[in-house]
Amino acid sequence: MYKKILVPLDGSKLAECVLPHVGNLATCSAGAEVVLVSVTERITGFRVMDDSSQPLGERLAPEAVGKQEKAARKYLGRIAKDLEAKGIKVLTEVLLGQPAEEITFFATNEGCDLIVMASHGRSGPSRWAHGSVAEKVFRANCAPLLMVRAPGCAGA
Repeated sequence: MYKKILVPLDGSKLAECVLPHVGNLATCSAGAEVVLVSVTERITGFRVMDDSSQPLGERLAPEAVGKQEKAARKYLGRIAKDLEAKGIKVLTEVLLGQPAEEITFFATNEGCDLIVMASHGRSGPSRWAHGSVAEKVFRANCAPLLMVRAPGCAGA
């Protein structure tokens, strides 16, 4: 039924509540590929070039990196290993930038035909202040979105 299932994860247990659903969907859709993604904030840092004959200020080169890119890769690898043990084909990808924008862009460009993500259950002022990545993805994307209500969230 589904060929490529996109699963955005942010490292939280709430986001991981989708994994049993993803496992069932992938198993029922023989040959489905699950793509686990994590989006980390893009920061611009500086690296020191090797030319020590110049002053330090002139030896710095700008470099864009993910703030938590290494940790995100390790995290996704652990989740992927658990799914692969169930016979599910899994790919991982760490994206740099704003979560909703990067998830939408990735889903469109990679031909994902389903996105499965958790609703973190924010309501009231918290939702207004922090926004809803899931809602933004829903509004900006053409692929179907399965939103799983996180256990213990408001209104559940």
